[in-house]
Amino acid sequence: MKLSLTSALLLCNIVLGYAGHSHGQEEEVPLHQKPFVQDSVEELQRKWSFEWGFGGISTFAHLPHTKCLTSTDTPFDIGILGVPFDTAVSYRPGARFGPRAIRAASARQTSFRGFNTRAGINPYSSWAKILDCGDIPVTPVDNAVALTQMTSAYLELAHRPPISSTLKLPKIISLGGDHSLALAALRGLNAIHGPIAVLHFDAHLDTWHPSRYPSPWPSAQSQFNHGSMFWIASNEGLVLNGSSVHAGLRTRLSGDDWADFADDERQGFLRIQADDIDDVGGPKGVIKLIMDRIGTEVPVYLSVDIDVLDPGLAPGTGTPEAGGWTSRELIRILRGIEGLNVVGADIVEVAPAYDGAGEQTALAGAQVAYEILTSIVKRGLLDMGKTAEVLGRDGNGGGGEKVVKDEL
Repeated sequence: MKLSLTSALLLCNIVLGYAGHSHGQEEEVPLHQKPFVQDSVEELQRKWSFEWGFGGISTFAHLPHTKCLTSTDTPFDIGILGVPFDTAVSYRPGARFGPRAIRAASARQTSFRGFNTRAGINPYSSWAKILDCGDIPVTPVDNAVALTQMTSAYLELAHRPPISSTLKLPKIISLGGDHSLALAALRGLNAIHGPIAVLHFDAHLDTWHPSRYPSPWPSAQSQFNHGSMFWIASNEGLVLNGSSVHAGLRTRLSGDDWADFADDERQGFLRIQADDIDDVGGPKGVIKLIMDRIGTEVPVYLSVDIDVLDPGLAPGTGTPEAGGWTSRELIRILRGIEGLNVVGADIVEVAPAYDGAGEQTALAGAQVAYEILTSIVKRGLLDMGKTAEVLGRDGNGGGGEKVVKDEL
């Protein structure tokens, strides 16, 4: 029997197909045609727990989110807490959206790319359990109630038991919100630590007597605002007189004299003007002034008003003042004070409605939070008797490997 060319080719394909099947080369069945098999929890985690910077729910640095105020069974060492409150401002409102903006700006911070070369550690994968604790649901229509809510929240979280034995109590990094939240934070911390040194980065004093905000309709409640909260805290004995510092000042004063400075000095603050950075040898000189004043043992509340930066670099804030520091200078100073015993911190006055299209103010705020977080984690390592350092090619750090060793 003669076969046509077409038939012969078809027969060859059939034979080759059977030969392929006989060697285990069976054609792969498409995924959607296979019977569905439920993956294990471990396999689900392997497949789906990863997030790119542009994906996922907007928590700070893609951290796990727990509404800590309602979850007593989820302990943590460091909590990132949003405080969306801005009705104590004296100029431009809008910082109630600051926590949301800072969280969004932190999206490129991830645990798989969080290694801080200056500190030699990745704060997101070190000893500390860090959570995004959500926001305090602060009322925008009653400042007296708002202050009570904020104080109650700080008292609640500050008394939670941490996970690590390194800490007696957890630490809270607040994302503001206007600067008045610092009074509530200091009231909460005072219940544990007593008077605390305040390291205050700001263009403004914020130790103003409430009468410096004149009104033909005065009220007791109006004394609580984002420029007088440290005056109130000092008068309540919450601030450690003689150990506190303002840094980055360039404010105008009230009236026709130096009375605001005199009042500030009675409250025990050292003032570092923005211009002083040029006279003391740059950021290193500012670092020395701060460390000589505060030391490494005193409990410190670190408060960063984003308007310490020049508005050309950080326009998204409520009370901008020309002539501020650059973000590089501020970050360099924050890195130089990592030895401080920080027991609480905030980044405040980020008002995204006034920010640029590139969200530069929120980005600066997210970076400041990262630097503070890194320093707290590194200080924890020191308290454990360990050091974390980077050994670079030149022996001075950069491009090297992390080495964690006992100091004891």
